[in-house]
Amino acid sequence: MTYATNRVYCDADSHIMETVDWISRHADPEVRDRLPPLNLSKSGTKSFDFIDDAVTKQRQRAQSHEVLHDVVRGVKGWNAYGAFDPAERSGALDDLGFARQLVFSTFSGGQYLQHPDMNVRYGGVRAHNRAMASFCRGDKRLIAVGQLSLADPRKCVEELKEGVRLGCGAFWIPAMPVDERSPGHSDFDPVWQTFCDLDVPFMLHVGPNSPTKLAAYENNGKPRPKDITGAEQGENLRVRDFMVLAIAPQQFLTALVFDGVFERFPALRGGVIELGAGWVPEYLRTLDISQKIFKRTDESVAALKMKASDYIRRAVKFTPFPGEDVGRMIRDAGEDLFLFSSDYPHPEGTDDPIGRFERTFTDLSEEAKQKFYFENFQRMMDGPTGAPSA
Repeated sequence: MTYATNRVYCDADSHIMETVDWISRHADPEVRDRLPPLNLSKSGTKSFDFIDDAVTKQRQRAQSHEVLHDVVRGVKGWNAYGAFDPAERSGALDDLGFARQLVFSTFSGGQYLQHPDMNVRYGGVRAHNRAMASFCRGDKRLIAVGQLSLADPRKCVEELKEGVRLGCGAFWIPAMPVDERSPGHSDFDPVWQTFCDLDVPFMLHVGPNSPTKLAAYENNGKPRPKDITGAEQGENLRVRDFMVLAIAPQQFLTALVFDGVFERFPALRGGVIELGAGWVPEYLRTLDISQKIFKRTDESVAALKMKASDYIRRAVKFTPFPGEDVGRMIRDAGEDLFLFSSDYPHPEGTDDPIGRFERTFTDLSEEAKQKFYFENFQRMMDGPTGAPSA
């Protein structure tokens, strides 16, 4: 029996665990030797030997035609079934039972997204998008999430078009200003217009976002605690990081609202993925309060034709963390904002994400659950009608 049963489930967050040469073997020759190596500092393991061992085990499974079951409760990370092999991922998806699944990368963005040489930065972006599209190409249920950098709007538009041509169905953008410019700056209007023209959503995701943590807060006179994966030296999330995760997406979305991006581009849509969602109801209220206060003194705020929160409701969906009280969020902010996600094969997704969400769904209607597990995903990916695009 598959893990997900009784209704259609769409998974708004899963990942590939990159192998050491994953980016370089998809890069153009003139870029390949200039890319920094894969950085494992955030992974809890410092050794490529760990990845090489996982690759060896995967090859042995392939040779023996071994098929794993109950993958949601199985090992995670590089040793997970389907972590980096596309044939295994299809098998994992059969076992999970999800109808569609967004697939993000994990660590490779550190090789190029902040590189000062724009040729290397965008060469890395193109290699990433090739790799993602290749991983997902053999299974229509898998949707490759490409990456973009806003640093050079012209190059960004080029890679957005190329990524769609390759087969990417959504694009992850770092939730941060670009060279002292707001993402709502008119310089980026060609990018937002291209998203609309190509009918694909943008994604904000935990990872390369605005720095919101002051290092001094970790200097408390005590030994540094383990990260969320249990690693002593890993640079993954710790409690102080977790508490400020929502700041970067709020800043980014606020810019898109009050700089008029959602007003100028009504077809623009996107998702906020693996950044929690318990903050969303109060954020929407604060947007509307801010609009009332500042429309007297800020022309850009006064120019908005809709209630500020309605731009978010029209354009953006959010994935809660397992363990957050999603039932309360839905009752507070409505049924149309939130999405199911598994985070497979990352351990943060837990060994029973559906069960954890279901335990908070007291008194929710079947219609509300249907939206959470399926319909809101369809609207984010396929537009307001929720029908797949031609």
